[in-house]
Amino acid sequence: MTIYDQIAKNKRKSVLLIVLFIIIIIAIGWVFSEFSEVGYAGLVMAVIIAIAMSLFGYYSGDKVALWTAGAKPITKEQNAYVYRMVENLCITAGLPLPKVHIINNSAINAFATGRDPQHASIAVTTGAIEKLENEELEGVIAHELSHVKNYDIRIMMLVIICVGIVALLSNWFFRISFYGGFGGRRSSSRSSSGGRIQLIMMVVGIALLIFAPIFAQLIKFAISRKREFLADASGVLLTRYPDGLANALEKIKNQNIEPMPRANNATAHLYISNPFGAKAKKGLAKLFSTHPPIEERIAALRGQTNN
Repeated sequence: MTIYDQIAKNKRKSVLLIVLFIIIIIAIGWVFSEFSEVGYAGLVMAVIIAIAMSLFGYYSGDKVALWTAGAKPITKEQNAYVYRMVENLCITAGLPLPKVHIINNSAINAFATGRDPQHASIAVTTGAIEKLENEELEGVIAHELSHVKNYDIRIMMLVIICVGIVALLSNWFFRISFYGGFGGRRSSSRSSSGGRIQLIMMVVGIALLIFAPIFAQLIKFAISRKREFLADASGVLLTRYPDGLANALEKIKNQNIEPMPRANNATAHLYISNPFGAKAKKGLAKLFSTHPPIEERIAALRGQTNN
């Protein structure tokens, strides 16, 4: 499978997962509107609240992510090596130059943020600068610039909005069913069966409350993983040297054991490698990881898999 095939395949999978998200939201919204006295107003209100909660993250999330990571902006005079590497790759990719930041941390990691190429930032750890060879660091930076070029931050923001809508609807569904808010639209003409319908809807509400948010989170993680494969493949098109990124991932796999001190779940999906280190490879943490296994990414870069 060629790099172009990988890119096309991962784009298709990402679209399908987002469509699945929309189907889940429509299904929950339909049940909510059919059996709730508030009707479709509840669905509309949930969408408005979820979007409002996400707007701040959309316009200011990059600043929050950089501050949370402890990233400091640099100029060309402060670190010409990294700055010029970013410049050269941006010229190749046809991208405007993002703001360049350094994170004082020994782990090998990096991330990009920003809602579009005109408002992008890239951050690289000192560990990546010190431990990676020139071609390896170039592969890492090309991966991050590919996230910018592919508008991955915008796509993930859409996914986060979807997760928020699912969580709100599920929570409201349960609360209304528990406090007797169901039965108005469907059971007003069948008062004798109202109690039975309310009991059924309470059971459905509990199931939605428990499973829908979990399922939504799993879809979010799946989309995030597909975007990582896509950024790997896109990054290779910039450098024309798959082994550069593959070798960098090998070092990340072997050396990133301890979690980054300022790592958190809100920004974990931004990094090229899960910032929680070896903890991310165990038990449920592996299932809910925002990143695919590094072994699979390396195999895909070296043409050993059909991901």
